[in-house]
Amino acid sequence: MRVLLVEDEASLADAVAVALTLDGFAVDVARDGVEGLHRAVENPYGAVLLDIMLPKLSGYEVVRRMRAGGVWTPVLMLTAKDGDYDIADALDLGADDYLVKPFAHVVLAARLRALVRRGVRERPAQLRVGDLLVDPATRTVRLGAEAVRLTSREFAVLEYLARYADRVVSKTELLTHVWDENFDGDPNIIEVYVGYLRRKLGPQRIGTVRGAGYRLRGDVR
Repeated sequence: MRVLLVEDEASLADAVAVALTLDGFAVDVARDGVEGLHRAVENPYGAVLLDIMLPKLSGYEVVRRMRAGGVWTPVLMLTAKDGDYDIADALDLGADDYLVKPFAHVVLAARLRALVRRGVRERPAQLRVGDLLVDPATRTVRLGAEAVRLTSREFAVLEYLARYADRVVSKTELLTHVWDENFDGDPNIIEVYVGYLRRKLGPQRIGTVRGAGYRLRGDVR
């Protein structure tokens, strides 16, 4: 399996490349974000190991551009940062997993094999339903060319509906995933937030399927 390692620290890159080669991987190495992005886009790698802090183009930007360009190669982020928000940013932008430096090679190899086993599947960083664009990384929404301002809870409801726009989402499902499974308030809170979204996105954007739940529609004009 050929993998791409994007790492500017020469000693670490060389050590990782040698160790992975001994494990049976073929390893290409890029030393900066621009080279890494070019290689990732132009070659069918089994996985990409991507440092966050890179010259010329950050790892965040590399993975964002990969996903925006339709490149779904599994990405494992290698980072010296261990803050929750740094990790969340990487995952929201389309990375599949992360590993905090310093790491043991046995752990890196195991994570890499797990990614390869999962294979390549489409994981859009942005969710598009018709002319509606929902971006979980920046928590922004656009309807056509217009930006739509939502509260945190409104965004959470819309994001979940957008992720499952191909089917009906029940009230119970929304309560469990947007609130939590222990929510003991009025379940009609879902209707309230759907009402808020309809006022901001248009009354036909979210359809009600009687007795079943809601469906986000992409065919609204």
